[in-house]
Amino acid sequence: MARMNITLPAMGEGIIEATINKWLVKEGSIFREDDPLVEVATDKVDSEIPAPVAGTLVSIIAPEGTVAKIGDVIAIIENDSVPAREDTKKIENEVKRIRETIETSRKEITEIESASYIMKSRTPSGKFISPLIRSIAAKEGISYVELDGLKGTGMDGRITREDVFQILSNRKKAADTPPSDKQGKSLAANKVFGNVPDSDEIIPMDRVRKLIADHMVMSKRTSPHVTSFIDADVTKLVNWRNANKDRFLAAEGQRLTLTPIFIDAAAKALYEFPMINISLDGDNIIRKKNINIGMATALPDGNLIVPVIKNANEKNLTGLAKAVNDLAERARINKLKPDEITGGTFTITNYGKYYNLAGTPIINQPQAAILGTGVVKKTPAVIETPDGDMIAIRHIIILSLSYDHRVIDGALAGKFLFKVKEILENYTSDL
Repeated sequence: MARMNITLPAMGEGIIEATINKWLVKEGSIFREDDPLVEVATDKVDSEIPAPVAGTLVSIIAPEGTVAKIGDVIAIIENDSVPAREDTKKIENEVKRIRETIETSRKEITEIESASYIMKSRTPSGKFISPLIRSIAAKEGISYVELDGLKGTGMDGRITREDVFQILSNRKKAADTPPSDKQGKSLAANKVFGNVPDSDEIIPMDRVRKLIADHMVMSKRTSPHVTSFIDADVTKLVNWRNANKDRFLAAEGQRLTLTPIFIDAAAKALYEFPMINISLDGDNIIRKKNINIGMATALPDGNLIVPVIKNANEKNLTGLAKAVNDLAERARINKLKPDEITGGTFTITNYGKYYNLAGTPIINQPQAAILGTGVVKKTPAVIETPDGDMIAIRHIIILSLSYDHRVIDGALAGKFLFKVKEILENYTSDL
């Protein structure tokens, strides 16, 4: 029987270590291929590490509670001999079941990762929320308000797993309490929501919507929002795109929408104005080296996710178009990887898809600014010519920039917006 090391695998961009949360098998225990061996927790999500082969756990190198770095040996296993023929079919069926279970778990982990990323490490009042607590809160739909109201029983008042489970226990008790009469449901609803007519429908938020709601409230509490607007004449851009979209589709197999062009323009402007590409940590301003642009994407269930295009300023328009189409498509079918929704330094949200003129977007914390793009609309406009002013039909778009006024002043925001306008009005690419 051969021995082999079990190492902590790579778990996404920016993740360099994980906490050994719980060993699911004991030393000396026999397991099959793909059986979950250990539960680990990162600063983003909890996950399980499956067995690469069938065997026996010889030695646990990293006990529960320790922090291991990616690539560290966490256990030693011994590869068992081939099972008896009469057991082969049974084992194959069991392996198939385990793999299906793991695939289901991975899908759930991706969903929880999307939600837990929205949650930050502290509540509005400043209570620390550990990665494990954030993961449980994301999975169970526990809001910031509920966490903020907890009196932590851990060291220095930290919120523990048991504290969070108490919330779930209280919920279950409330759910198991029957109404006193057939109107109990309506009476309970009226008690909580006020005088709700029977004809109205009460729709509880799902856990992702709760986390989005908490994140939006937290952002408004954290950052004093200011929104500036500017319009841009994108007639030349629209004509150029219309002239090239069919050729682009034939050559690349990709649709050429306006979204990658907006991202290209924002990336160029961020490179010129790096103090927009920042975040705030206490009294320290962190100027980001990489320009990672998130694009707000609506999901079929009505929720929102923000996949991130890393190093957007280093991609040409073709690369951006491919990235936009790929991320948007996989976002809608819940196939994004955890590191594809993290690490954003700036966000773009597109109102124009729904024919809205403009909006005042909420900053995606811990970023400091977000750009909103309205619908491109044919509008009568005054055109200056050598022969005098004239009125013509032009394609006009309204751009809005919401920014954190603690660290970005109106002058800088105005210059950045004007630069985006200039780029769009005189757009050229290496397509």
